[in-house]
Amino acid sequence: MSSESSSLSFLPGAGAGSSAVALYARETAGFEARLAKSVELLREAVATYGAGLIQSTSLGAEDMVITDLIARHGLAVDVATLDTGKLHAQTLALLPQIESRLGLQVAVFKPVDEQVIHFVRTNGEKAMYESLALRKACCAVRKLEPLSRMLAGRTAWITGLRREQSANRAEVPFSEPDGQGRTKLNVLAEWSWNDVWFYLDKFDVPYNLLHDQFMPSIGCEPCTRAIAVGEDFRAGRWWWEDENAKECGLHKAHSNEELKTGAHA
Repeated sequence: MSSESSSLSFLPGAGAGSSAVALYARETAGFEARLAKSVELLREAVATYGAGLIQSTSLGAEDMVITDLIARHGLAVDVATLDTGKLHAQTLALLPQIESRLGLQVAVFKPVDEQVIHFVRTNGEKAMYESLALRKACCAVRKLEPLSRMLAGRTAWITGLRREQSANRAEVPFSEPDGQGRTKLNVLAEWSWNDVWFYLDKFDVPYNLLHDQFMPSIGCEPCTRAIAVGEDFRAGRWWWEDENAKECGLHKAHSNEELKTGAHA
């Protein structure tokens, strides 16, 4: 969306065969300056944190922009993702594309098998629909614990958070403490949805094909659906819940012990 838009979805001409690029890719005023700022922030991060720096990618549109920037500018940044065991095939299909087209290896962190088996045996495969507490517990096992291993020994991590994504993220800064002694870098904080897709189109960056099915925010398969015209950007995530600020916990400050054990707040 343009910088004047809210976080509501905007699907001009949406219909059968519409692609996310056709719907959203628009060059808006200030794009080149925002792009230059993001590259500058990435270069500064490499100079400041060195080997302690990592990109944590969800393989969503924003994170594909960042991964491409890392590759395009030859930046020494490790890239890693979480495979929760519940991702769409279209999401996982990006991993070999990143290697073949961008020339980068993506480290994959998975949940501990025993923890997942115990959770499913105790609560069932569809526990996430039963209560908010069980949904967050599922996220903790499948996301928070693997995240703790991804970030072990790191001093800073790069995310694709943007202010436009939701009211809960409206004041996302470029840099912030993550609650575990590391710095979280949100290098696309001021980008619009139009910016993201204009970049992906301009540089022919691979993206999750589910975005073409009106899924701007993509998580685990059981917890993601398409959005309709006028719905909030993240309305397709955990759509059955009443909470206004729907998050899995990855971007909430947790103690190191909570992360390691998969406990949740």
